[in-house]
Amino acid sequence: MEQVYTTILKRLNNLIVVANPNGDVEYVSPSVKAMLGFEPNELLGDGWWNFTKSGEEQTVTFIEYINRLFESKATNSGTEITYERQLSTALGENKWILWNTSKGPDDTIISIGSDITKRKQAEKELEEKNRNLQQQHEDIIDSIQYARKIQDAMLPSVKKITENLSDGFVLYLPKDLVSGDFYWYYKNGSKLFVAVADCTGHGVPGALMSVMGNSVFKDIVEKGGEEDPAEILKALDAGINNLLQKEEGYDVMSDGMDVSLVSIDLSTNRLLFSGAMRPLWVVRNNELIELKGNRFPIGYFYGVEKNFTNLELQLEQGDYLYLFSDGYADQFGGEREKKFNTKKLKELLLSINSMNGEEQQGFLEYALKNWRQDIDQTDDVCLLGLQI
Repeated sequence: MEQVYTTILKRLNNLIVVANPNGDVEYVSPSVKAMLGFEPNELLGDGWWNFTKSGEEQTVTFIEYINRLFESKATNSGTEITYERQLSTALGENKWILWNTSKGPDDTIISIGSDITKRKQAEKELEEKNRNLQQQHEDIIDSIQYARKIQDAMLPSVKKITENLSDGFVLYLPKDLVSGDFYWYYKNGSKLFVAVADCTGHGVPGALMSVMGNSVFKDIVEKGGEEDPAEILKALDAGINNLLQKEEGYDVMSDGMDVSLVSIDLSTNRLLFSGAMRPLWVVRNNELIELKGNRFPIGYFYGVEKNFTNLELQLEQGDYLYLFSDGYADQFGGEREKKFNTKKLKELLLSINSMNGEEQQGFLEYALKNWRQDIDQTDDVCLLGLQI
């Protein structure tokens, strides 16, 4: 029968180690040969500790190590602890063993160990992958944050836009670090040009489109000298399509932008407006005047003829102009988690119209945050106000 027990113990995937109260090992199961490469009798007495110890354990005895574990990890009953320990094999390799250790009769120490080396290796590989992913994530965030600085530098200051006007503000809230919304400004003599554009998507793809759109605006107006808003949008549409068509097979129908564009003759207060899927709102004497844009976007629908038109308005002193993307009105929130919508936005602008630009900007940001509460921002937000 003893031979049967020995055969069973040899085939066990577990180690069994029994030590007396002094820490001397009195029994090691035959399975240690397969698991660690030692003969059981080599590990009796203090042989177990001397042959298998590693790392910080070099300075303590086996019984000190076990007693420390019992003091720090013992259960309420104080009779059993579970811990992991790295052991040295007969070949000098390292293996991780998960131990269940308890006090036996006459204060003996009984430990049953399972080889968890593969699991620990998998954990280490996973930790390394997680570290690499974290580093990659941090590198990407750093790059996008730098891109945000570039995008911010590309946008004109509110002070520059309003230096020839009575007042104004810009509410600019990217959904992510960078934005697919942008605003553009140019002044030539008495002519002032201002636009707000909402590019496809948000984040990095939207930001790339915004840089492209800003560049084409400059080519058309600042370099090319075009001053008619409808013609500017027509040229902008052609320019965006031409840029996107450089890549053969690119689906140009998937990318583009919506634009609200005005030119103001500061000498006569004559306004010309042209829009691509976006309107212009003018608040005058507590009433809102809406100039609607054409039902054509910039980009998309390559090969489709688009006829952009101008709408004219004689501005009066005190008029407040609002150009904006759809991000504010499309924000989900409220008790029913529905869109804010354009009707509420009109009412909000009418209610704050008597405030100065800085106050309007602050109130609009507060109202948006109050509306969405814990809901994520739905889209990029850009709302530009100008007072004549």
